[in-house]
Amino acid sequence: MRSKHGPYIDKFYPEPYKQLVEVSKTLNKLYPEVDLPKSLIELVSVRVSQINGCGTCLSIHVPAARKAGVPEKKLDALPAWRMVDEYTPEEKAALQLAESLTLLDRNEGHLAARTACSVFAEEQVAALEWAIIMINAFNRVSIASGHPLL
Repeated sequence: MRSKHGPYIDKFYPEPYKQLVEVSKTLNKLYPEVDLPKSLIELVSVRVSQINGCGTCLSIHVPAARKAGVPEKKLDALPAWRMVDEYTPEEKAALQLAESLTLLDRNEGHLAARTACSVFAEEQVAALEWAIIMINAFNRVSIASGHPLL
């Protein structure tokens, strides 16, 4: 299968994509075990997808964030999260971590990890980092494939 951008890499080589989905399922079971709310995971997924410009993932995670209880006001202001007072310290730390891992700013990354460790337990930070890594991976698959909005 092809899109206007090239082959759907997940259809051309489905096995690696299936494994990516399995990792995601494993992580989705982990988040509640370490007390990371679905709303936070979805908020981070939306922000990463905004940064990467992944329309497909935004069409999935914006509705999922709403369903998980993220207020519309927070979703509307998300690109300017640093400039508004709507976000909790935990959300701000998670968003800072998401941006640093997505943009791969090494200096910011160390600061973001330290900040995250000041409001989350280490196992929560590790789980958040996995969430960020996974949404970045799905963003790249969808962007490379030219997936449509869902």
